[in-house]
Amino acid sequence: MRKIMLLAISVAALASLSQLYAGTLAGVALSDTTQVGSTTLVLNGMGLRTKFMVKVYVAGLYLPQRSKDTEAIIKADAPKRIVPHFVRNVTKSQIADAFSDDFQKNSPEAAKTMKADVDRFLAAIEPVKDGGEIVFTYIPRTGTSFRINGAEKVIIPGATFQAMLLSVWLGPYPPNASLKKGLLGE
Repeated sequence: MRKIMLLAISVAALASLSQLYAGTLAGVALSDTTQVGSTTLVLNGMGLRTKFMVKVYVAGLYLPQRSKDTEAIIKADAPKRIVPHFVRNVTKSQIADAFSDDFQKNSPEAAKTMKADVDRFLAAIEPVKDGGEIVFTYIPRTGTSFRINGAEKVIIPGATFQAMLLSVWLGPYPPNASLKKGLLGE
């Protein structure tokens, strides 16, 4: 009987641990892992983007291993993925304006020197409906892939663009502080 009790307690403890890492926030579920080439990335954390108290999207940050070090995450030349899953309809101009503002706030020098890449990225943006996803994937020596609802829109080569892009969420001026904390798993 004692062995059965210990087994039941062990199973319950493991089940509760798996719940700590469940990828669900504000009704949006994201996978705990994703595959980028031959690399398995783990869900580092999830955060909710709000604007004027309105839920806009839930984002998940995937890394080769969990980290809370924003500088190390941004600088690492390793596969990474960030997935905003939208919980409302958003227009092209709303998305483009938000990225333009966030690039200027978090990486003003990079935004200037990478103007051509920023313009290509902003031109590729499309409206996203409630339930839609944008997926940004960085692959070393390839660049950052930008997909909307599974359709690839553009690939921006090099590591500099991905650093500027990640600074939108992990830089000193994220869209909202709780979003950044959530992506860092805090």
